[in-house]
Amino acid sequence: MYRTLKALKQDLNGALEIQGNTVRVLDLEKVRTLVDSWVYTSVFSPEPELRQAARFLIRATAQALNLHLASIHEFYMGRGRGEYGGFTVPAMNLRGLTYHSARRVFRVAREMDAGAFIFEIARTEISYTNQPPDEYATSILAAAIKEGYEGPVFVQGDHFQVRLKAYKENPEAEIQALKDLIRDALAAGFYNIDIDASTMVDLDKEDLKEQQEPNAELTALFTRYIRETEPEGIVTSLGGEIGEIGGRNSTPEDLRAFMDQYLPKIGDLPGISKISVQTGTVHGGVVLPDGSLAQVKVDFDVLETLSRIAREEYGLAGAVQHGASTLPEEAFSLFPKVETAEVHLATQFQNIIYDSPELPEDFKRTVYDYLFEKYGDQRKPGETDEQFIYKNRKRGFGPFKWEWWTLSEDILNPIMDRLEEKFRTIFRELKVAETKNLVVQKTPIVPMKLEVPESLKAGGEQDG
Repeated sequence: MYRTLKALKQDLNGALEIQGNTVRVLDLEKVRTLVDSWVYTSVFSPEPELRQAARFLIRATAQALNLHLASIHEFYMGRGRGEYGGFTVPAMNLRGLTYHSARRVFRVAREMDAGAFIFEIARTEISYTNQPPDEYATSILAAAIKEGYEGPVFVQGDHFQVRLKAYKENPEAEIQALKDLIRDALAAGFYNIDIDASTMVDLDKEDLKEQQEPNAELTALFTRYIRETEPEGIVTSLGGEIGEIGGRNSTPEDLRAFMDQYLPKIGDLPGISKISVQTGTVHGGVVLPDGSLAQVKVDFDVLETLSRIAREEYGLAGAVQHGASTLPEEAFSLFPKVETAEVHLATQFQNIIYDSPELPEDFKRTVYDYLFEKYGDQRKPGETDEQFIYKNRKRGFGPFKWEWWTLSEDILNPIMDRLEEKFRTIFRELKVAETKNLVVQKTPIVPMKLEVPESLKAGGEQDG
């Protein structure tokens, strides 16, 4: 990690040249060596100028190397028209060790010639993992540079959710808070956003249209806001959600009740390109008293039916499955068979990290002790220590981010090897190998408008 701007700028000599608001790569191998220091500086430097300089270098270098944050909207619209299918796009939430984990994703993608995959982070995860949108997207791009990946990179805001309690207390404030998050996410290159107003669905109402009406209204409101706010040339890929994950399974009637109210509310604007549904899963799985997971069964008939209706009646890519990473491995091959558009994966990656034997027990205990102290008052009656830890250890990545990122290589490498094998399995089972050319053909590229920081301009401050 750089301590001064002078040191950072000195290392650029012979590696790249800043030309206006862009960079020209002079020595690619040197750049790939420097990117480690850039990304650690962009995440951990206490100096805003240094963080800003490092993030500019990563983003500008990425664009110079044909790496572009992009929207998957057009690719999904082609699927909605029936032009291709037979695969399911993995959307991966990287809660911890984001740079290191993303490197392994890109390594597998290059090996398998994959292009149809998404990195994402949810509204709640941004907070408890301490990964603001700009930092998250920049870390992903740094990983792509390091691994020599080229082409579109999809970064997604997952579960940009309307919080029911906050909305009931002050609807205007909650709407504004979500608009502020969306604005920051778009500025960071999150050109894929899942709007989640499923919290507003009122199952106590007998009429399906009345159940879905507030969901449709708010999803349309945020659709209009995103279309007003997104950069010129970008059509952000949007997702909607008709059933809160963990609730009752979604039905064709739910889907139609939502879509038939949502579409008139957005007029001629491009709408959502996919729809999240409930099929029997729970985020993180169902934890038994001993800390193990109960078997969860996905209703693949529901997925197949709703995906077909989404495509044939509304031109969407299909249905989206949440909470799937803890399913048995043999289940993953079924998602492409029923033409699931997208599947969201998070907890299993976290489990691999925490459960690796190389992770020092004293470090893990430090994290767990913090969780008991910080969140112990939220513990449910009868909940065992194992259940409490399993549900809450996701919150251990943010407060200990520096400690995670500075684990020694002999600890990190075997953990990353296991993650890489998991990514490889997911890509294989979801049939996204050899999707790169198709993604490149279908994805419009709009370079980000970057502005070189004053500190990196010729004659700028050297000492930091």
